Amino acid sequence: MLKRFTLRVLALLLISSFAVLNAKDTIKIGALVATTGSASFLGDPELKTLQHYVTKINAQGGVNGQKIELIHYDTAANPKKAVTFTKRLINQDKVVAIIGPSTTGETMAIIKFVEKAGIPLMSMSAGVSIIDPIKKYVFKVAATDRMACMKIMQDLNRRNLTNLALISGNGGFGKSMRKECKAIAPNFGIKIVADETYGKKDSDMTAQLLKIKNNKDVQVVLNPGFGQGPAIVTKNYAQLKIKYPFYQSHGVASKKFIQIAGAAAESVRVVSPPVIVANKLDDSIANKKVALAYKNEYEKTFNSDVSSFGGHAYDAIYIIVDAIKRAGSTEPSKIRDAIQNTKNFEGVDGIVNLSETDHLGLNTKTGMIMLEIKNGDWTIVK
Repeated sequence: MLKRFTLRVLALLLISSFAVLNAKDTIKIGALVATTGSASFLGDPELKTLQHYVTKINAQGGVNGQKIELIHYDTAANPKKAVTFTKRLINQDKVVAIIGPSTTGETMAIIKFVEKAGIPLMSMSAGVSIIDPIKKYVFKVAATDRMACMKIMQDLNRRNLTNLALISGNGGFGKSMRKECKAIAPNFGIKIVADETYGKKDSDMTAQLLKIKNNKDVQVVLNPGFGQGPAIVTKNYAQLKIKYPFYQSHGVASKKFIQIAGAAAESVRVVSPPVIVANKLDDSIANKKVALAYKNEYEKTFNSDVSSFGGHAYDAIYIIVDAIKRAGSTEPSKIRDAIQNTKNFEGVDGIVNLSETDHLGLNTKTGMIMLEIKNGDWTIVK
């Protein structure tokens, strides 16, 4: 009887030991991506990129001898879903880091949970409020809306355009970029002479655009927003035959915007990460090699045009992988410390230098480029 009991105990101990060992066989990294819903054009290339490069990293031996296990959930750009899945990633899946979400509103909704749990978050959304003020465990890879505003204002100065009209989406990103542009415009000698907004479910923005068209002070128009909204605004803009120069944010930095907006997108200027025109970049651009390699591999693998959003996913996974290698540990706090000490990382979005006071590590010179749509394609504004 004693012998049987002893054998059972030994068996249970072996099973328990195997379970612990097996749990440590993989490095669990979470991903929150909006693969359906209004932001699917963000989440789809993000998830494809993450899955492709995790497979590639694992095929090359993984990270410090361990394979990555990517655990992803579709948030559908819904902040409530993002919170639910964040809790699941932390409490049930036991991930060591999280990539995402795809949008600013979602990211802001989950920050308190990752901070409390001490899990590094690498957001792929643009709002500057994500990292300003600095949160200990929160980082991001996408250039901020503040940076986008600065790049656009610099271009307006070059064109001697001073009277700006805004028509902004009322979601998290649209609100944030509208706020940032209004705040920094005076620094560039630019006046906001019209300020209109629209909802994500609106299917026609003619009324708002008519107010802008009939405002005699307007010289140029900017549309902070993402998803279907900017394409609708662009079509309405053309239908009303508004002649002012028209700018879009990096929230539309995808060939899908051109495809949806069609001929109406002609001559629209878009501020964007450089990856979507990597093949047209000057050889002096420091991260051209990385951006071009990603562009070529993505387009060959998925038979579709590259977008800036997939590029964010590439940078997010490789910054985390690099941090784990340097930390020599999968302890979240040690990964966080290594992420914060990332220096001269050549990413798709630019050269990244993180620090205690900068949880993005990009600048407008390397992280953003001004494009103009001509003949249905991107051209670089010199």
